[in-house]
Amino acid sequence: MDRRLLLQALLEELLGTRNVYFQPPAGKQMEYPAIVYERDAVLTQHADNAPYRQTKRYQVTIIDRDPDSLIVDKVAALPLCAFVRHFKADSLNHDIYSLYF
Repeated sequence: MDRRLLLQALLEELLGTRNVYFQPPAGKQMEYPAIVYERDAVLTQHADNAPYRQTKRYQVTIIDRDPDSLIVDKVAALPLCAFVRHFKADSLNHDIYSLYF
């Protein structure tokens, strides 16, 4: 199975709903709480001057009205996950994490 689809399933399980969106188009009507994620980098390891292994990094944004959302703690507990920043927009809290998966 595609690794991104495994990540999608994992995030849906953590959230407890299907409100998980991969690169949603502008104007997409979302329901909250939600998780939005997109690929933002690839870590390439080389061997013998050739790419040997690639690990994709995703920007994962948890969007919730609750500033103390428990979803944030669940995502933060994932391996190779690091907090990037928090901001509030349109009465919604956004917590952004960087996740290698």
